[in-house]
Amino acid sequence: MSRILSFIVALMLLFTVFLIVSASISPMDVILGLVASIVVAAFTSTLIIREAPQKALNVTRWAWAVLFFLYYILVMEPKCHWDVIKRILHPKAPIKPGIVRVPYKVRSDYAITAVACSITNTPGTVVIDVDEGEKKRYYVHWIDVKTMDEERCYEMISKTFEYYVRKVFD
Repeated sequence: MSRILSFIVALMLLFTVFLIVSASISPMDVILGLVASIVVAAFTSTLIIREAPQKALNVTRWAWAVLFFLYYILVMEPKCHWDVIKRILHPKAPIKPGIVRVPYKVRSDYAITAVACSITNTPGTVVIDVDEGEKKRYYVHWIDVKTMDEERCYEMISKTFEYYVRKVFD
């Protein structure tokens, strides 16, 4: 049963992504997208959705995903872009680059990846490594290191991302 549910959820996700990316609902595109989604879901559904496929159908999680997307696009991205632009245009280029350790508290692979991608896509920070061992930390290159204290780095870099990602994936 879980395998069938994984297939159905993967099919729905793939088909939705196809429709969004193709930006077309012509009959030919819909049929092509459906066939392609069925084939891809048949081969990858157990890889895409490994545990609790019913989580992917939870409306509350999708609502949190939309909120996270809006917060990221409308608040975090402009704020961080503006910060980097100011540093570039400033005559003294006030940067203090370095690599900091940022602990993470999310559990699932999707959540760990989503937070790492969010940090990397935000101007001024790049996740260069993930320690999935006992200490569970990201190694982040930061354009303006304000502290080397791990907990302060967590609060300044990833705490907000983790708040939203935990509601979506964990």
